[in-house]
Amino acid sequence: MKIDPREATQFDLAAADQMEKIISDLGRMYQERNEALQEVAHAHHEALFLLAVAADYRDDDTGVHIVRIGFLAEALALRLGQSKAYALLLRKAAPMHDIGKIGIPDNVLKKPGGLTPKERQVMNQHAAIGADILGKSRIALFKLAAEVALTHHERWNGTGYPRGLAGADIPLSGRIVSVVDFYDALTMDRVYRPAFGEDKALAMLQEQSGKAFDPTIVDCFMRHQGELHDLRKRITQSPMSFADLVDSTPADL
Repeated sequence: MKIDPREATQFDLAAADQMEKIISDLGRMYQERNEALQEVAHAHHEALFLLAVAADYRDDDTGVHIVRIGFLAEALALRLGQSKAYALLLRKAAPMHDIGKIGIPDNVLKKPGGLTPKERQVMNQHAAIGADILGKSRIALFKLAAEVALTHHERWNGTGYPRGLAGADIPLSGRIVSVVDFYDALTMDRVYRPAFGEDKALAMLQEQSGKAFDPTIVDCFMRHQGELHDLRKRITQSPMSFADLVDSTPADL
């Protein structure tokens, strides 16, 4: 039985059209799926960021501290030679470093003075609480944020908490955030003391190099301290928002 070439051609064209439609539908479905996942991730991030802001407000702050931490961590990571992708992810993750403070009682968190050993134990739980809140997600951003929350109070010499990690056993994210958090906290008014001046803060940071902090990171911070100070000042004078933190492009540093 012979097949009319015209019928074969029509069949081939119909099959090709059908295949093209299937590919087009799959492409549209894939795009819609990705957009939906991005919306979910954005909503998740926004909810956790607002929770971090709430924790920061409980610590008698304006909320701008956590935004500064994000941009300073990004800037320092770039100056340490890390990729733009890693630095940007850290910018989004770092502001959640103290999210666990949401679970610390006010009589400890807001105490205007030194803490007793028992109160210090309670306060130190915020690292593990934050990691528990953030670590339930499989999204890369929240995994990094959980890592930061858990390790930003570890110390280079092994005297930190909660695990007593030392040296390079402390993840880079925690080592970077611990330095910028220390610097930013010193240069702002706190419930228990006024802000230190820039020179004093830098001297205190240097004094802790090799003790609390990775000396390589401290050295990098000191080399670029003028740029980092200017960045901090810009953020304080023109407060940035959640939208600025999650912008997909690296900041103008």
